[in-house]
Amino acid sequence: MFKVQDNKIKMKKLSIGTLIKNRRIATTSFLVVAAILTVGMTIVPRVTADNITDQIKQLQQQNANNKNAVAQLQEQAVSYQDAINRLQGQINSVQGQIDDNTAKQNEIQATIVANEAELARQRGILGESIRVSYVESKITTIEMLATSKNLSDFVDKEEYQTAVKNKIQATLQRINDLQNQLKEQKTQIERLLAEQQAQRAVLASARSEQARMLSYNQSQQSEYNQKTKANQAKIESLIAAQRRANNTTDGGYYFLRFSGSAKDFNLQAYPYSDAGFSMSTAPGCVDNDGPDKWGYCTRQCVSYAAWAVEASGRSAPRYYGNAKDWVAAAYRNGVEVSRVPQPGDVAISTAGTWGHAMYVLEVDADKIYVAQYNANLNGEFSTQWRKY
Repeated sequence: MFKVQDNKIKMKKLSIGTLIKNRRIATTSFLVVAAILTVGMTIVPRVTADNITDQIKQLQQQNANNKNAVAQLQEQAVSYQDAINRLQGQINSVQGQIDDNTAKQNEIQATIVANEAELARQRGILGESIRVSYVESKITTIEMLATSKNLSDFVDKEEYQTAVKNKIQATLQRINDLQNQLKEQKTQIERLLAEQQAQRAVLASARSEQARMLSYNQSQQSEYNQKTKANQAKIESLIAAQRRANNTTDGGYYFLRFSGSAKDFNLQAYPYSDAGFSMSTAPGCVDNDGPDKWGYCTRQCVSYAAWAVEASGRSAPRYYGNAKDWVAAAYRNGVEVSRVPQPGDVAISTAGTWGHAMYVLEVDADKIYVAQYNANLNGEFSTQWRKY
């Protein structure tokens, strides 16, 4: 969860003897400066480990719930988007049908208009034919025969008029029939268009509802993400409190004294210096950070302290848990616990979320000089003077 950039501090290999010898030279100056600084310092109240742990776990649970809610919302968002896409496809299909039927409607209307013009023309022709027939009907048959060159002309003339009238009447009937068919088709298309337009309106309404739900879904996702971000900021603040607790150099330590005589060793020969590192509070080690051979996550203060005890020639404490748990574990395992330090002890601070474990290199009056890992929650080696 909390990943810290792996930026190894490059230092020369130091033995306990060499480091103590160099530090003695600076001890007097350190005491003077420390005394001056202490005059104006305000003591930072210790943060209880249980309180911070509970807060971090609660915030982590909230973030887990938030992430789960966002994941569910994202699944819903996909279904909303799919529904929107399907509805839009249906709208496009219906719109295509509407466009086709509108084109047909326009074609039919244009044909109806053309037929009406032709019908008017044919009626005009028929009217003229009827008028001519009427005029000619006023002429007697004797007169028609008299004016005709022969009987054949008379017969042809009468047959022609009859044929013209019959043809015009047939054309009128055909146009009327076609007009009736076109009007029926137009009525059907208008009804179909009304249905399709109503269907399009329903689909558009459904699409708008899906879009509204998608927008609300996205706003919920944003809200959960903002909560997660705020919780993460709180977690980082709590982690910073642990970092401050680790670097509190004034008192409150327990000193675990493991049996045997401590010998000199290379402080930076810790075998897991290149191993994984994580500040996740999940149970167990994660991200390739262990456990180490003593049951701790690598590049943590407890892992280094256990190794230092073993490197000094004694039996390392195994599976003692977080640093704040080491005092109780020491009592259970018959390890001496003192409030007065000596070189070779493991100093335990129970402040902060997890506490802090350090290997005591030197004792000078009311101060201890320690070697440690992860004091700044970055998985790095450091040394430090502390007041006990």
